[in-house]
Amino acid sequence: MPYLVIMRHGQSVANQKNVFTGWSDVNLTQKGIEQSHEAGKKLNSLGITFDDAHTSFLKRAIETLHIVLEENHQLYIPEHKSWRLNERHYGALRGKRKDLVKKQYGEKQFLKWRRSFNTVPPLLDKADNDLMYRKLGVKEPRGESLEMAYHRLMPYWEDEIAPRLLDNHNELVVAHGSTLRALIKYLDQISDEDIDKVEVPNVEPIVYEFNDKLDIVKKTML
Repeated sequence: MPYLVIMRHGQSVANQKNVFTGWSDVNLTQKGIEQSHEAGKKLNSLGITFDDAHTSFLKRAIETLHIVLEENHQLYIPEHKSWRLNERHYGALRGKRKDLVKKQYGEKQFLKWRRSFNTVPPLLDKADNDLMYRKLGVKEPRGESLEMAYHRLMPYWEDEIAPRLLDNHNELVVAHGSTLRALIKYLDQISDEDIDKVEVPNVEPIVYEFNDKLDIVKKTML
């Protein structure tokens, strides 16, 4: 039976400063590096040999993945990067402190932007035009709801992760809070209304064990 392990990146500089980040590329803090080493050790204790690793285009996730694989002595496995695993794009909220946004707009609106499935944040006036996305022909969003992030994530699950699991390969995904919430929504069949209750802490591995039809046999949070 195959295993899927999903994990959010370690604490980033933006997490430390409590600001909205999205597609902005920020480093891990020293705490985030230490968290990633500890998570890697936890995974290593399970003795799972991974066949593939998946991550986003954002360095906080990439750096976390590399530390985890190093602790697992599995840096050699194929590594797949996709913009579809990027964090949800927070639009014009990007770079703003969350406590100040809450104070300005009120807690109810703040929670809708952060936690609801279909509420879109204030949009950027103009989309970014980063070379790494432009080369792929990807049009960067001006902002995304979790629902929009869900729909861009699902083709990657269907084309890249699920087929490998069906081939009995163990897969590791290191990504971001919102995209992992979207994946958990799908895997755990969580309703649009209840997804706002799901939180994905930094570098706490979630282990799914599947049968040969990709039904969940067991879910464990380390």
